[in-house]
Amino acid sequence: MRFRQFIHIILLAIAFLPMASCSEQTFSNDAEGNFDALWTILDEHYTFFEYKNVDWDAVGRQYRAKITKEINSDELFDLCSDMLKELKDGHTNLICGSDVSRYWIWEKYPVNYDERLINEHYLNFEYKRTSGIKYQILSNNIGYMYYGDFSSGIGEGNLDAILAYLASSDGLVIDVRSNGGGFLTNVETLVGRFINEKIKVGSISHKTGPEHNAFSEPYEYYFSPAHNRQHYNKPIVVLCNRGSFSATNNFVSIMKQLPNVTIIGDTTGGGCGLPFTSELPNGWSVRFSAAVIRDAEGKLTEFGVEPDIKVDMTEADRQAGHDTILDRALLLLTTKQ
Repeated sequence: MRFRQFIHIILLAIAFLPMASCSEQTFSNDAEGNFDALWTILDEHYTFFEYKNVDWDAVGRQYRAKITKEINSDELFDLCSDMLKELKDGHTNLICGSDVSRYWIWEKYPVNYDERLINEHYLNFEYKRTSGIKYQILSNNIGYMYYGDFSSGIGEGNLDAILAYLASSDGLVIDVRSNGGGFLTNVETLVGRFINEKIKVGSISHKTGPEHNAFSEPYEYYFSPAHNRQHYNKPIVVLCNRGSFSATNNFVSIMKQLPNVTIIGDTTGGGCGLPFTSELPNGWSVRFSAAVIRDAEGKLTEFGVEPDIKVDMTEADRQAGHDTILDRALLLLTTKQ
């Protein structure tokens, strides 16, 4: 079964089975009703309560007690947003016409990426770009490609052109710093160019009922090498930071298991839940983690994937024109020649 078909089946399972219990309840379109609807949707369908040791009943009592008769729509939105932040989940957002709540852990950490610095000091403002990927061979004959958004589609022909151009390099840096994620199918497409045999890359479980521990058995999923396409099998370094979230977190966890790949930078931003969206009586939407993706070893990476080599970039480094994370990758790849 193709991975795209597999994801479609999982999303259908999420949409049909768990939501049935919630549809049996009716909530009024007032402050209390919308709060209760939000709390109940998460109570029945959110996936990480036990993993994160969250007492959702206590959280609900704490925040519901703050609702007053005078509370307006903006105040209710802020109150509900604060409640959702207790989950510490970047995939959990409350969405209205004027705002989107968020919990983005990477805002608290060093950025560890400066696009202008790389363009000026490493690429000399000369690079190629296609399918959302910027690429070039650096002066030390190390290939470099930056992919900043897994929502940006990757054409198979474009990847052939990119990797054919980089084929003469002695090693490759794949930079996914500050890539906030996107489509898992693009992860599959990209990984397929760096493997030569079918590999297990993880498993997915979805909620099967309203109980916090009601999950399906894990469905293992696999990636296969791209058939009759350009591949790259030389040493590879993947660069990541706290802004490498969701699908990018998944990409890093998969690439980390490959024998010719080293991960350098900071721990990724995490986000191993498969998101789903539901609606409140007032029309607000809530997006949340409704299925669990584990890595090939069965581990959760909700709080991130640790690099093989931890490196930070300071402001002094940046001012001096040095990307110390990229420098460490280039040092590693040149010494492997």
